[in-house]
Amino acid sequence: MALSKVEDARALTDEALAEEILTAKRKLFQLRLERATGRLEKTHEFKHTKRWIAQLLTIERERELNEGKNSGVEEAPPAAKTEPAETEESVTEEE
Repeated sequence: MALSKVEDARALTDEALAEEILTAKRKLFQLRLERATGRLEKTHEFKHTKRWIAQLLTIERERELNEGKNSGVEEAPPAAKTEPAETEESVTEEE
């Protein structure tokens, strides 16, 4: 089995992309099931399927980010870490 081309996935519509992701995840599940039951012969298909899923998810995420940029909505920056609140012990020590 030849590896799928990422250009093929980029040509898919959003709905077809979501369906392809679902299909690939089902295939990975089937491969795991076959491995557990000892019926798996083509072990390389794990690597190929996981790689294909990663490519599809990357394309999906790129589209999400492009939609955000085109609509003028920016993503919120990660929340800043806050200082821990003072405890009773630290307050009583100061007094």
